[in-house]
Amino acid sequence: MDASWTWILWTVLGVILIVAEIFTPGFVLLWFGIGALAAAFAGLVGITSLSLQFLIFALVSIALTAASRTIFVNYFSREKAGTDLKSGVDALPGKIGTVVSSSEGALHEGAVKVFGSTWTAYPAEGEEPLEAGDRVEVERVQGASIYVRRIGESRDWRQAALPESGERRR
Repeated sequence: MDASWTWILWTVLGVILIVAEIFTPGFVLLWFGIGALAAAFAGLVGITSLSLQFLIFALVSIALTAASRTIFVNYFSREKAGTDLKSGVDALPGKIGTVVSSSEGALHEGAVKVFGSTWTAYPAEGEEPLEAGDRVEVERVQGASIYVRRIGESRDWRQAALPESGERRR
């Protein structure tokens, strides 16, 4: 085969790899496709040595793969400092809820609504049994239950909106 036509093979290989990237979950074939296109460009401009073209393919592919891994780890990693985004059950400790069902039974089991979800709740160690309407803070989550501690006054929000003296607001 004539070495002056190798750039066509590199171009075909590059296009195949770039198109294959669309159908794979990883993000690697794109860089090898670009490496193949770089080797095709080298063949097009007159570098006829197949070993030199392969070296260009390998160096460009490896360099782009290494660079993208570094970028992805630095900018898209969850392990970066200051990005402790908690969701679901992990976000519950420290959140405020309202007791919707008073404590019952020997374990003082009640129900607390936090973020629109009702949880089986138990008073934290040293706390009195839960009373409906109490404002509580989630202390910890254990299994499918939460342990809560009372906070502030247990007034209804409508009462808190009225002035203390009983006068109407103007």
